[in-house]
Amino acid sequence: MVLALIIPLQTIAQYVPPYTSFFVPIHKHTDAFKPFYSAQIMTQYVDMQFIPSNFLIDTDASLSWHDCIVQWNMYPGSCPDGTLCTSPVSCDEYQCTEARTSYSYKSVYCPRVRNTTSPDGYCTCPVNVMDPIAEPYCNQPLLNYDNFFVNTSNGKNPIPGFYAAFSNAACAPSSWFDSFPASVTGVIALSSSPYAFPVALNQQPLNRTFSLCFPSTTSAPGILFYGNGPYYLLPHSSVDVKSLLSYTPLLNQPDSFGYFIRVNSIVIKTRSIEVPGDATTKLSTTEPYTTLRTDIYNPVVRRFSMVTKRLVPANAIAPFGLCFNTTSTNGTKANLKVPDIDLNLQGGKKWTISTANSMKQITEDVVCLAFVDGGATSKHAIVIGSYQFEDNFLSFDLENSSFGFSSSLLRKQTSCANFNFTMVG
Repeated sequence: MVLALIIPLQTIAQYVPPYTSFFVPIHKHTDAFKPFYSAQIMTQYVDMQFIPSNFLIDTDASLSWHDCIVQWNMYPGSCPDGTLCTSPVSCDEYQCTEARTSYSYKSVYCPRVRNTTSPDGYCTCPVNVMDPIAEPYCNQPLLNYDNFFVNTSNGKNPIPGFYAAFSNAACAPSSWFDSFPASVTGVIALSSSPYAFPVALNQQPLNRTFSLCFPSTTSAPGILFYGNGPYYLLPHSSVDVKSLLSYTPLLNQPDSFGYFIRVNSIVIKTRSIEVPGDATTKLSTTEPYTTLRTDIYNPVVRRFSMVTKRLVPANAIAPFGLCFNTTSTNGTKANLKVPDIDLNLQGGKKWTISTANSMKQITEDVVCLAFVDGGATSKHAIVIGSYQFEDNFLSFDLENSSFGFSSSLLRKQTSCANFNFTMVG
């Protein structure tokens, strides 16, 4: 006898999951040549528990890649201890051709992709990926079928359960991560590419929205959300962070899966510095500081110097061009509060960069304006870097092509390190 369980379609359509979002912790790393931020994603289930890995967050990357090996004939005990083994994509499968043609970078760093043969005679599928840290910038890991696991949340806390995100990613040798922060063994693609990680998280009824909240410290994690929200940060457990956001359109750029917005002007203490109408502004999670093309950088530095005359100048420390001495002549610390830098955006919204995100402590006695001269011919007029992301709640709404931003959460008496990671339910 065969028993069949029939569930009315109406019942399925009305199902509401107990969670409102997926999430992963975000960690700050300062042990590489510049600061980086990683998402802690679960990649293995061993001995009844998940094993997490840290993936460098890259909003430009078209495909996720990490330290693993592809294994054609996988059976219990065949994977070496301490190694992640995944199922490969053959060069004969449509996923191989599709991935190569739909996302590959058109870059001078990338040679032509050629099929390779595994030691046991199988045809593998190398794909181009861009290394955000080390030269040579273009590498060719092997395309695979990957399983990533993320936690679920009600917006205030984690709740029991997880979501399995099945995705094409790529396997790279361990040596490729030698220049990465010590505990980071992969790159997670958070771009608009059809092979980026958000595509693998797409599940109804969650919205196609991911949010980043970078911590300003290495001692406590920030958080990445995917889904509808609400989002709550302590101590304001009744305030949805979404209510603090302003929005501006996300713009497309040819030959790029990154995210762009329109900055109309930069305002420092009522003085407006106009940005050319054809200028592009890129959002970057791998560039540490906001970079301005020289024709924008120079007037910004001149104006900032004028409104901070009370501060004692210091010799510039690369890559910064404007620095101050924080110790006064009598040995006391100077007041480091400086005027806000406002980015006036498309749609009339204003992203305020306050002292915590505009000034970078370099030594015990020297602080610098955390903006960098990108040169006269830089591809993008403005690149907003990750230091300006810290303790800002940033939302990438992929359904409506809009970018939400809170400005500094510190002014709202909270921070990105204030999510309550205590499990409930």
